This record gives sequence, structure tokens and C-alpha cells, in this order.
Amino acid sequence: MIRIKAGPRRPRPRPRARRPLRRALALGLPTMWGAIAITYKLTCPLAQQNDMGARIVTSAVFFAVGTGLIVQVRRSLLRELRQIRQIAGAAQSALLRPLPPRLDGLNIAAAQLSAERGAVVGGDLYEVIATEHGVRVVMGDVRGHGIAAIGTVAAVLGSFREAAHDEPDLAGVLRRLDRALARHLRERARAEHPSTGALDPDSPVAEEFVTVLLLEIGADGELRALNCGHPWPYLLSGGGVRPMARMDPLPPLGPFPLPTELPFVCGGQLLAGEALFLYTDGAEDARDGRGGFFPLVDVLAEVTAQHPLPQSILGAVFTALLRHTGGTPTDDVALLVLRNERRPASTLSGARGTARPATTHPHPTNYPQHNGV
Repeated sequence: MIRIKAGPRRPRPRPRARRPLRRALALGLPTMWGAIAITYKLTCPLAQQNDMGARIVTSAVFFAVGTGLIVQVRRSLLRELRQIRQIAGAAQSALLRPLPPRLDGLNIAAAQLSAERGAVVGGDLYEVIATEHGVRVVMGDVRGHGIAAIGTVAAVLGSFREAAHDEPDLAGVLRRLDRALARHLRERARAEHPSTGALDPDSPVAEEFVTVLLLEIGADGELRALNCGHPWPYLLSGGGVRPMARMDPLPPLGPFPLPTELPFVCGGQLLAGEALFLYTDGAEDARDGRGGFFPLVDVLAEVTAQHPLPQSILGAVFTALLRHTGGTPTDDVALLVLRNERRPASTLSGARGTARPATTHPHPTNYPQHNGV
């Protein structure tokens, strides 16, 4: 007996009759409240009297009608606000998608905190991709924060997600990001000032820039990096904290052209059990009520000795950061921790895949947007 396996059931579409009903209620209820008030005023004998008792009753009726109108309008606005937030949250999550907890032998944890109230994504960006060239990472910070910077974040991330697989070296990836950013700024300037048709040097768009850190982790843990105006990551090893490199970075992308030669910086090796802590400058520049900067290195040294796992490190650093700022940071903050949990090279067998591996129990590594905690 041959059994034909039925395909997955399609979800039943929601009945469209509910939408006209909601619209009718949204328009009909205020109309009904107004009709009640007018009918009472014109037809009720009590409303025609001028004594104190009649005035009190009339005032109570109009107060009830006004309260009903306010409640109805408030419910409609809250419903629309919930729908808008759901759509915005889905779009922002697709832009800065959650990273897998493990990728090519690396344990990963990432979090982003937007300074813009109600926004999940701000001006910070990050991505981690396994390629045939190694695990490639981008960490960036767009000038400004909040919703205005989301378009630039989308342009840079979209370019990186393709270039990371296509380009054999980091220099090629960086040049692709630079061209994508320049194209995005030209289109944005053309949209804001259609008459010019070009990027005006005096336009605010011409002053936009993005700090970018490109990182490549080879199969043996070798670290290669290109840095355009971004803070260098910290290497966490045995409770110690030190910068991965100390040389001056290149200028940020946007205002200045890239140099002809782009030699990568060798950051040594990321050994088994060691971790890299990547961050945007919103972490180090965060201040308390007295103007003191957040002691990121001291917090990292204390946290790493107690919590070796990336998820624990990330949670502890964010808790300390929010406590330091009183729960209200003034700039976007993005943190990314990569811990090498690969086996020694002698025990590895087979070739490394070139795409994101699927996890058995995937879960987002982004902390939800938080304000005022």
C-alpha cells in the first residue's frame, strides 16, 4: 500500500470581515456617543431646566459621553501603535538578525542597545559569517543613532553579507563596503535634494561616516584585521584583558578615500579558551551622573575571571553599564564576544563548510532593546 505524504497545511487566512467591523466600530461608537449627548440636550425635559439639580445631571451626562469618547479614541490609538511596533520590530530584527550561538567552533554572544526610545536597532552594526576564507566579522558604528541611521546600517550590512563570501581578502571586502556607503549617501542626497543631482559638500549627508572593524579568524585561530576609525577589540585570556592591536586605525569610511594599499593587521592567534570582546565606542564613552566614564577594562577583567562564557560576559557587562548610566545611555551600544572552543588541529577532520551551519536549538543572542533598566 502506497502512502502519499501530505504537504504542510497552509495557515488559514484570517477572515477579512473583522477589518470592516473594526472600522465600523471605530467610527460608529464616537458617533453614537455624540448622538446620545445631542438627543439628551434636545429632547430630555431635564436638560431644559436651569436649576442646580438639572445642571448637575446634565454635566454628569456630558462627562460620561466625553469619557466614553476619550476611552474609545485611546483604544484605537493603542491598537494602531501595537501594530506599528510589531511591524517595526520585525523589520529591525531582519536587518540586525540574531547571531547563532555557535559558528565554526566559536561560541558567540551579541547584544545591541539603542539610545533611541522605542527602537531595537540604532546606529551600531555587527555580523559574523563563516566563509571558505575563515570566519569574518564586521563591527561598525554609524554617525548618529536611532531611526535616522538605519538606512546606512542596512547598506553596509547588505554589502558585507555578500562581499564576505566573494572577496578573497579583507581589503576587497573593505573596498566593497566603501563603495556601498558612497552609493547609499549619493542616493540619500538625491532623495533629499532632487535639484542638485549630486552629493553637495555642504550637505549634512556629506558629513556622514561609519567606523568599521573587519576581522578574519582563520582555521588555526590566526587573526587578521582592518580598522577604519573603530576601537580595537580586547583579547580575554586567563582573566587578563589586553587590546588585540595598538596601532592607529585608518580614517572612518565616508569623508576620506581609502588608501591604495590596505595591508591587514595581524593580531596573533586566538587560542582555544580565549575570547575576543568587540564593542562600539558607546560602551567606553558612557558616563554616570558625575561625568565619569564607564571603566570597561576593569569590568571586563573582573567579569572574565568569574564568567568565562560569552553569554555570561555579555550579560554582566551590560548590567554594569546600565547601572553606571542609571539605565539611560546617551549613545547606542553594541557588544560582541567570540570565544574559541575549537579542538586542536590534530583532532580536526574534514573540510570546513562555507555557509552558516544550522543549530539544533537555535536561539537569538541579541538582548532585547532596553531603556531605563
